[in-house]
Amino acid sequence: MTATRRAADTLILLVGLVVLWEILHRIAGETAMPAPLSTFAYLVHNLATPRFIANLTTTGLELGYALLLAYGIGLAVGVWLGAHRLSGAVGEPILVSLYSLPKITLYPVVLLIFGLGISGKVAFGALHGVLPVALLTTGAIRAIPPVYLRAARTLQLSPWQTITTVLLPAALPEVFTGLRIGFTVTLLGVLLGEMFASKEGLGAMIINALQLAQGEEMMTVAIVLFAFAALANGLLLFVEHRLRRI
Repeated sequence: MTATRRAADTLILLVGLVVLWEILHRIAGETAMPAPLSTFAYLVHNLATPRFIANLTTTGLELGYALLLAYGIGLAVGVWLGAHRLSGAVGEPILVSLYSLPKITLYPVVLLIFGLGISGKVAFGALHGVLPVALLTTGAIRAIPPVYLRAARTLQLSPWQTITTVLLPAALPEVFTGLRIGFTVTLLGVLLGEMFASKEGLGAMIINALQLAQGEEMMTVAIVLFAFAALANGLLLFVEHRLRRI
């Protein structure tokens, strides 16, 4: 019953968005906001073209590399700051300050260091994701009951064993929340990198369509990104809820 209700609510939301889209189209005009039906027709026609697939593959590859970096570095930093009190007291305020800084201001520095190729976009995407993963992992590790650590010391576990068998399993639901948020902002960072300094990827397609006033192509890419982000976040949220029930 709950699943049926959720499906119905999702369908109502999607229909409402399409209706709102049609209203905005009638107000703003074809150039600023193309009609839903023509946009969906354009989407179906161009979704399987070599150009779109090549750009989609580029964005997917960059996102994959960026997530590996963001998750790996973020988890390592978060576990260290959460388990080591002095390092956490010094490092957490620095991470919070960096997190509040608009990352786009650092993009010229990223380009100077990593160049205009895939490495620059991957680094910029990872820069967005590593901070929320690290901060939420730090908080999750600190929230672990001290008795767990005392049990690990009693069992004479090594630091690595303590991390893998005690700290991370106990903090896994909160850590997964950081991974879910990190996914969203990493995707945003990769797309911003493609928009400002790239000729490939979905972000570059959006900025090119904007410059050429190709509203249907711009909306097509936006729909694909919305669908991908919604499905990925829904899956991650489902796993997170299952972990909290364990």
